[in-house]
Amino acid sequence: MLILGSFPSVASRKQSFYYGNRQNRFWKMLSSFFGEPLPADVAQKRALLRAHGVALWDIVMRCEIEGSADSSIKNYETADIPALLERAPVRRILLNGTAAYTIFCEKYAGIGVPFFRMPSTSPANPRYDERVWHAALAEVFGARE
Repeated sequence: MLILGSFPSVASRKQSFYYGNRQNRFWKMLSSFFGEPLPADVAQKRALLRAHGVALWDIVMRCEIEGSADSSIKNYETADIPALLERAPVRRILLNGTAAYTIFCEKYAGIGVPFFRMPSTSPANPRYDERVWHAALAEVFGARE
């Protein structure tokens, strides 16, 4: 499973790891799905990902951005997803939010691996629904109790 975000938030860039904003729902959602405790630090986050075969990356590698606003992303360079897929057995790609999905589709719509737009886990997204994430994760990892 590969989960792609758009570009790291200010908090994530400071911490040098994904979903660093405490209000972002990502780690709560993922740990809830796997029935694991909420990771307290980057080492525990990495361990959670490794234990369950989840890879994280961002579709945008470099860009101009104002703060953490996806809507301000411009002049961006995308990640080399085909090169990643040559080295890793990715069965499904989940795109965290509309910006990640839109940018991914501009370049990789015909990638050959199933991909899906997910509701952003950002605290700014009022339409976030954890059940949608859990259903998508269950497609790869099986239903969890």
